[in-house]
Amino acid sequence: MEGLEIVCDESGYEGEKLIDTTTDVFAHAGVHLPAAVAADCLADLRRRIRSPATQYKATHLLREKHRAVLVWFLGPSSPLFRNAHVYVIDKAYFLLGKLTDLFLADPAAIGLSRDSEARSASDRLYQRITPGGSEQARPGVHGFLVAANNLMRGKDRHDVHGPVNAFFDATTDGLTTGLGRDKAEAYRVRLRDDPTLSVVDPLVPALVRVVARWGRGGRPVTIVHDRQTMLPAERVAGLQRLLRHAGLVLARVELAAAESEPRVQLADILAGTVRKIAQDELHGRGDQELTTLARPYLDPYSIWGDRRSWASLAGAAAG
Repeated sequence: MEGLEIVCDESGYEGEKLIDTTTDVFAHAGVHLPAAVAADCLADLRRRIRSPATQYKATHLLREKHRAVLVWFLGPSSPLFRNAHVYVIDKAYFLLGKLTDLFLADPAAIGLSRDSEARSASDRLYQRITPGGSEQARPGVHGFLVAANNLMRGKDRHDVHGPVNAFFDATTDGLTTGLGRDKAEAYRVRLRDDPTLSVVDPLVPALVRVVARWGRGGRPVTIVHDRQTMLPAERVAGLQRLLRHAGLVLARVELAAAESEPRVQLADILAGTVRKIAQDELHGRGDQELTTLARPYLDPYSIWGDRRSWASLAGAAAG
């Protein structure tokens, strides 16, 4: 079976750090285009924007004076239309989902587990902390989110008890009531003993979705990714094994420099523009035209907690 080559880049990525970052949303774009078509698209962008920059970024298209260019870039006449997808993650919801998986299911599952009890618990917790998809967490819970992130991260993985104590000390408004310290400590032991274990890195479920999205029926997928230190050979091998169990084939991962690969540049621009559009919608200041344009690119299996903003992004009624 002939394979596909999908070229990827991300926006809003700071590894396992999900709280106190510059963005609330992570976006990962996959592009399926011939290199020559991508180069022509970049040349068209340059003609339209007329910036002397050597490499164009999402910030160029997001300037109000270039709105018409952004509308064209995302619109049906763009070469990217129907040839690209973007997987988005609401970082706070992803973290809280992993937290409830720790206590109720399996935190090491790719993405969020399918355990219904854990999903219901994470939804309730998310609504308590960020009611209505507000831009900032409800007063008094920021420390809880930071402590939860530190508990789940592999940073300082040899410290078993410190992150656990800090998490339970940071509780507010009964947020940790009923949560078992023994499970938190057992998880930290797993982190200590397995240097490859990483459960809150959003890049992992994003890569899995690239293969699942484009490799249906076992079609081999090669991922060409912007240079990324978080994709060592052992992590790629682990993803390949995981995907094989699901009947999916990740042939290999190749790293490429954006400055020499036009498809990576397009993936970078697409991820950045859609991330900003989705984040604005999450914060209640969405732009209807841009949200509608971003809709065909959004992966329906994205990890998103706020029903109102997702209903707008996905074009469906909130339930």
